[in-house]
Amino acid sequence: MIDKRVKNAKEAIEGIQDGMTLMLGGFGLCGIPENSINALVDSDVKDLTCISNNAGVDDFGLGLLLHKRQIKKMISSYVGENAEFERQMLSGELDVELTPQGTLAEKCRAAQAGIPAFYTPAGYGTEVAEGKEVKDFKGKPHILEHAYEADFSIVKAWKGDHAGNLIFKGSARNFNHPMAGAGKITVAEVEELVEPGELDPNEIHIPGIMIQRIFQGEKFEKRIEQRTVRKRD
Repeated sequence: MIDKRVKNAKEAIEGIQDGMTLMLGGFGLCGIPENSINALVDSDVKDLTCISNNAGVDDFGLGLLLHKRQIKKMISSYVGENAEFERQMLSGELDVELTPQGTLAEKCRAAQAGIPAFYTPAGYGTEVAEGKEVKDFKGKPHILEHAYEADFSIVKAWKGDHAGNLIFKGSARNFNHPMAGAGKITVAEVEELVEPGELDPNEIHIPGIMIQRIFQGEKFEKRIEQRTVRKRD
């Protein structure tokens, strides 16, 4: 069994160079690879194309890379709570490709499965469809979408073992699941790294064959974008 452990986030992102395309898991701030993102910030790598559902918030997650102007292009479905993302997009400093959320997920999953392209009705008749091939299926127009091509895919899981088998917890499964194995190299950071055989095979979401590097992260903040609570009675 291949041991895919690396020491830390810095070692996990080795090989990421200026101008590369990265997939980064997470939804809002849920399930984002915090340690890996911090390591990217420290590395000063630039001109990145980042594929992620959104870009975190101003002072956390991918928002940290935006503040340092390390991202050249964002491919996402949601601008969200990030004012700097909005400012850079509207000023033309950042190239932004907005994609329907389901299409974004499927373009990742298609890459994971080795499927080069697929047809979807989502986005037909909008700017999303401009310049794309259209075909009718059962009288309904569909646009051709190509799977993403990423140099690295960086995901975050709850548990993993030395071989790279992963278990996600709750909604942190989100985009982490379809992005695992969708890049040429997939890095997994986990909250708990265990010995092979300790994970129940029936609970494994992603098999280790899809993972090239794995490490145990530390000091996860797990921030919440908008906390809403009911008033006490």
